[in-house]
Amino acid sequence: MSSVAALRALRRDPIGLFERAASFGDISYVRLPGVALYVLNDPDLVHRVLAAGDRGFRKGPTMDAATLLLGQSLLTSNGEYHKRHRRLMQPIFHRERITAYGSTMVELAVRTRDRRHDGQRLDIHAEMAALTLAIVGRTLFASDIEAAESCDVAVAMREVLAQYDRVFSPFLRLSQHLPLPTNRRFEAAKASFDRTIRTLIARRREAGLDGDDVLSLLLRTRDDGAGLTDDQIRDEALTLFLAGHETTANALTWTWYLLGRQPEVERRLHAELDQVLGGREPEVGDVGALTYTGAVVAESMRLYPPAWAIGRRATEDHELGGYRIPSRAVVVVSPWLVHHDERWWPNASAFRPERWEDGADPHRHTYLPFGAGPRMCIGEDFARLEAVLLLATIARRWRFEIDPTDAVELQPVITLRPRTGVNVTAVVRDR
Repeated sequence: MSSVAALRALRRDPIGLFERAASFGDISYVRLPGVALYVLNDPDLVHRVLAAGDRGFRKGPTMDAATLLLGQSLLTSNGEYHKRHRRLMQPIFHRERITAYGSTMVELAVRTRDRRHDGQRLDIHAEMAALTLAIVGRTLFASDIEAAESCDVAVAMREVLAQYDRVFSPFLRLSQHLPLPTNRRFEAAKASFDRTIRTLIARRREAGLDGDDVLSLLLRTRDDGAGLTDDQIRDEALTLFLAGHETTANALTWTWYLLGRQPEVERRLHAELDQVLGGREPEVGDVGALTYTGAVVAESMRLYPPAWAIGRRATEDHELGGYRIPSRAVVVVSPWLVHHDERWWPNASAFRPERWEDGADPHRHTYLPFGAGPRMCIGEDFARLEAVLLLATIARRWRFEIDPTDAVELQPVITLRPRTGVNVTAVVRDR
């Protein structure tokens, strides 16, 4: 395949391209214009790259491009800057602090759930995005996200992610400065995000900084006497604002999609909810007993990992699996590939939550929905708790039926989204 053909395939169907590359072996080379790209599909090699942190690798082209929107944040930065900011933010995501957000997660899920009526048609992806955005606003920013603000964020997010396929374009550095319609839409989306975040920061400062929300903690943060600048707070806040709702919204969307297509799994989920909760709303203390509910979420994220591909750029020559990876080459590790590999996951394409009851992960490093190593998602515990509580709260009352003739197309951008949403019919449960 020529470099131009590979670039075209990467932009049109990146998952298909990586699956084809993996069919040639656990290390495969994809030639792109101006980029040497290697796809890894061996769990030990994947872990070796991700566990390296900044030792020989740095963030890849996708995160480099994301700095245009997110600035220098925990998601996009490298080196000492990244280490310092992760150290500053780690206490914010301490497990005890996260569990304190559980009641708010359930409260907002109940509000979303009770707005629906039997037989209503809706886009469950849009529903989950609005709900998780409201949760991020309330828990991390101590502010209610209004409906108009939520709509603005959703529109801006779609526009930014729609331009993901420009990341590997050899003309990106030139074209991003031209007065093109795509650039104007990107700048408008960026301005929309900035307005929202700076409004939330201003509200928090007016209300005082004595709260336990993440924004207050960021504004109060000190490291050896030096706090974060306003621009640094903006970058970190925007990253948390967008990443904090996008991953969970997608994970839940795919969970509802899978449940709607497999009623026997749905029935077993409902049976556990009825037995454990007995008609009341879930609480954080119930999560340990909701083992099958947790397995449903884990299996959904195996089949549709939020971070479906992770890129790293080599800063020096490496030897991986007997192959020389030159400095400046881009290495792609793909949770999608590892999660769908029959060597590690028998009947890998099947939605089987019960595999987690038998002790999944038969080989080390084969489950990577939030990455791995020192750069793994700092909000993993927050997202897992949120996903289980929201699924339990909503599934207590509703089933979501999916028309089997409706095609749901993947949109593998920075996260794994449904390209045009997932249309469902809300049906009241018989309990």
